[in-house]
Amino acid sequence: MNVIEATAALLAASGEEAMIENRTFAEIAVGDSASLTRQATRRDIDLLAIVSGDVNPIQTDDDFARNSPFHQAVAHGLYGSALLSGLIGAKLPGPGAVCLNQNVDYLRPVAVGDSLTITVTVRQKDEARHELLMDCLGENQNGEPVLSGTTRVRAPTGKLRVRRPELPGVQVSDHERFHTLIARVQGEKPLVMAVAHPCDAFSIRAAVEAAQAGLIEPILVGPRAKILAAAAKAGVDCAPFRLIDAPHSVAAAARAVELVRRGEAQALMQGSINNDELAAAVFDKSCGLRAARRLSHVHLIDAPGYPRPLLLTDAALNIAPDLEAKRDIIQNAIDLARLLGVEEPKVAILSAVEAINFNLPSTLDAAALCKMADRGQISGALVDGPLGFEHAVIPAAAREMEVPSRVAGQADILVVPNLEAGDMLVKQLTFLAGADAAGVVVGARAPIIHNDRSDSLRTRLASCAVAGLIVRATAAA
Repeated sequence: MNVIEATAALLAASGEEAMIENRTFAEIAVGDSASLTRQATRRDIDLLAIVSGDVNPIQTDDDFARNSPFHQAVAHGLYGSALLSGLIGAKLPGPGAVCLNQNVDYLRPVAVGDSLTITVTVRQKDEARHELLMDCLGENQNGEPVLSGTTRVRAPTGKLRVRRPELPGVQVSDHERFHTLIARVQGEKPLVMAVAHPCDAFSIRAAVEAAQAGLIEPILVGPRAKILAAAAKAGVDCAPFRLIDAPHSVAAAARAVELVRRGEAQALMQGSINNDELAAAVFDKSCGLRAARRLSHVHLIDAPGYPRPLLLTDAALNIAPDLEAKRDIIQNAIDLARLLGVEEPKVAILSAVEAINFNLPSTLDAAALCKMADRGQISGALVDGPLGFEHAVIPAAAREMEVPSRVAGQADILVVPNLEAGDMLVKQLTFLAGADAAGVVVGARAPIIHNDRSDSLRTRLASCAVAGLIVRATAAA
């Protein structure tokens, strides 16, 4: 998207009419004016920063801008200029106009939430060149001048009325939900977390970065030489953290689990160790972390365009769960959703169709699970299924269903039939739809984190934040 498209996107979002019509040079008189009012949003500022490449924190970081001694001079100037260009191109003169020059002073900052009114007024006409000299004024909601100057424009000579072009959809994914989640636990005492075998650059960096964010206090468990070599390769300093030497990955898993059982650690993070080795230690009947309920993995999905957090389970731990396992998987997700602030989660049990089909076992399981919820064997949520993915999350698709549902179109929790379906769905959401997917294993004596190599720093920190919420809620219970 270029600056013209970005400006048009701003105008389209302000509710302008579908058709735009110009005013030719002959129709314009000295003194004619036009105005545009727009409330500045964080999305607008971020969009313009993406288009222009202007990542100056005065433009992109409101806290920095407020504390900057230069804030009064330069903050958000690009925003006012974009609206000015949009006003010229859409209203006066309108389609066919060419902006030749802008000579504008930025007098006051425009903060997110401010309402900015841009006005252009024709001062002079150049008959020979079909050019206009127009005065420009921008004022905030208090009537204070924000920008002032002039612009020179070549006006069209032919009449033009066109439908406003339908530009490609633009979505700015700031993942505010994850930022809010992380901020919710920052400032609390860091979570003591045993990190099993952090012997590659990725896993040691994940632990150290979470510690630097104030979320965890890691205990690094594994071969000392390998951990130090991994830290050197990753360019991080692990000297401030406790390091417990263990000869190999199996011993590291057992020792990390032991730390949690003894209360020396409050949570467990998987390092560069395969799933089977960690699972053997976690599920050990004599010294593991199993509790009364089956363990399951829950992804917390922050998906652009979806109006609420979305939990998805189980896409990482239970390969082909039976009906009893699915009951525990659902209850684990419900408990986590309620901990995150969803009072009555809406649970959608996914399948390929919305009707019971005797050839599709997932639809039979869905029916049984819904009846279990009716009888109180699953509690604290509304449960419905089978539902197709689109019927679970898209209100328009849900309205087309013949059977009414209190869950369809507004699901908080998605329950997949098996690990294969869940893994593919999570990867589609993250790689194709721009979603973030934090995750945690629940149902054990303590939360367990597995960081995927494709996870962003934000996602890894969000996983640690979720673990912190679980530990603190358990301690307060």
